[in-house]
Amino acid sequence: MIEKVQTGRSPNAAVPVVTPEQRVTAVIDRYSQWNPTLKILVLDLDGKVLFKSGNATESQVDLHGIIRNAMDVRINDRRYQNQEYSSFYPIDLNEKKAYLVVSGMPNPDIVYMKGGTSPMPTLLAVVAFIFLFFWMTKRKMKMIEGLASGLREIAKGNLHYRVHASSRDELGSLADSINLMTAELQQTLEEERRAEATKNELITNVSHDLRTPLTLIMGYLRLLKDKNFESEQQAESYLNIAYSKSEKLKSLIDDLFEYTKLSNKGDTLKLGTVCINELLEQLLEEMVSYAEENDLSVVRAFPPEKLRVNVDADKMIRVFDNLLTNAVKYSRKPGTIRVLLFREAEYVKVRISNNGTPLTQEEVDRLFDRFYRVDPSRSSETGGSGLGLAIAKSIIDYHGGDIWAECEGDEIRFWVRLKLAV
Repeated sequence: MIEKVQTGRSPNAAVPVVTPEQRVTAVIDRYSQWNPTLKILVLDLDGKVLFKSGNATESQVDLHGIIRNAMDVRINDRRYQNQEYSSFYPIDLNEKKAYLVVSGMPNPDIVYMKGGTSPMPTLLAVVAFIFLFFWMTKRKMKMIEGLASGLREIAKGNLHYRVHASSRDELGSLADSINLMTAELQQTLEEERRAEATKNELITNVSHDLRTPLTLIMGYLRLLKDKNFESEQQAESYLNIAYSKSEKLKSLIDDLFEYTKLSNKGDTLKLGTVCINELLEQLLEEMVSYAEENDLSVVRAFPPEKLRVNVDADKMIRVFDNLLTNAVKYSRKPGTIRVLLFREAEYVKVRISNNGTPLTQEEVDRLFDRFYRVDPSRSSETGGSGLGLAIAKSIIDYHGGDIWAECEGDEIRFWVRLKLAV
């Protein structure tokens, strides 16, 4: 509820008029009441006081001096000194230029701050940082020492040693790289050792296989040269034996030469489309009499479909002739040689099997090694060079096919797989 206050003025009385000067004076008085220490002046351009607060006594001031003092205070920023500060502002008053000058002395306030903050949190943070730093550094240094120790062990020639990778960071990646490098180096050295051993074995085997027939040839030729024979028939027999041994010597040299060319990819294949059915039929017809002489029979199972392959016919004949000849030589007599031909997807497969002496898996795995003989004495009797199956494998590999052997009980099976011609 608003209470009405009765005044002595009649309703028809005139409202008093407030001049601009009175309004300015009222504003100055109001601000002076808020802060009695402030001295407020309104000056014209000549420094004459037009309006002032109640605590001001000046009627004329040095306007330029006030402006200069105010600027010095702002520039020098003299804090904490017991002096009066002035601020001035240009204003428009009744369409005339004037200045509002406010002066006063700042009252200092004492602010009490709580001191004596404990340094324990900072100290704990520093200690924790140092502990973590040394822990991480010690762990990394231990890993680096492990890498260095592993490298020293590998440098000694222990290629079986592997560095332990205990992290997944850069040091762990470095350890993996060292292990990979060591494994590759170990594999390379093992391959070089195997190649060196194979070369030495090749030299030994070639020397032995060449020396045996050469010794016999020289022996019989010496008998003929010294005329150490009783009759012309005996001399002719010596000559025939020497000639036979020389043929075997030539055959061995030819096999060795062909194997070397195939192993070094130095031979060129004369590829052509060949019907594998007809090729095997021709070989088996030529092999029948040889098999019958050894009390063996040949059983074949061919599909009616003509299976064609893109091969070098002469070299492929060499492969199957070697497999069939081995089957005759090493079969149990009497016995049977079985030849199976069939198609499997986009490949043609040939299986030649016979019954003979059971072989261990190690012996089966080495059948295609050069100069390898399962039974050296038996191979010597049959006159094998030990290169036949190695040459067969090189030829099949050269054609991009596969050849392998299996033994189940006393049955030995040789497989050949070739890709069908398009």
